[in-house]
Amino acid sequence: MDSFEVNKIIAAVLLIALIVIGIGKISDIAFHVDKPERSAYKIEIQVNNSETNSKVEKVVEKIDIAALLALGDISHGEKVFKKCAACHLINKGGENKIGPALYGIIGRKVASKEDYKYSKAMASYDKNWTFEEMNGYLKKPQSYIKGTKMAFAGLRKEKDRASVLLYLNQNSDNPLPLP
Repeated sequence: MDSFEVNKIIAAVLLIALIVIGIGKISDIAFHVDKPERSAYKIEIQVNNSETNSKVEKVVEKIDIAALLALGDISHGEKVFKKCAACHLINKGGENKIGPALYGIIGRKVASKEDYKYSKAMASYDKNWTFEEMNGYLKKPQSYIKGTKMAFAGLRKEKDRASVLLYLNQNSDNPLPLP
């Protein structure tokens, strides 16, 4: 193999490299994509700074509770409540299980059952169980009241939550009037 053939091989390899790089540059020019000025998905990151101790306020989603409750059905709520029955009883005078007894829960103060030991997060949550509060809690308990020991994933479907709310309200000595 003489030096002229080696030169041809090296030239062929360089030519191919040039063509590949050239095609890449030409395609970038031909198919130029303008990037948007701001991102389509806005991601907010909570920064915990020990010096400022700033807290990010929880944004509460306003929901039309009357329209939500209109989706519900008490008999469907009784069926859906079976998911809760592993940890809670709903009958009058029912005892606490893993979770507190839920008879008369709607309208009652949060963590007010005296014979049950609540988590610190629940005990410090100073509100009443209204339809709105219970709806938010049933949607995703761990994120609604951070630090609760309730390990339930939540009820995603609006009809399921509305039905359970109606069922819980019905199981009381003094059910609240529906909004």
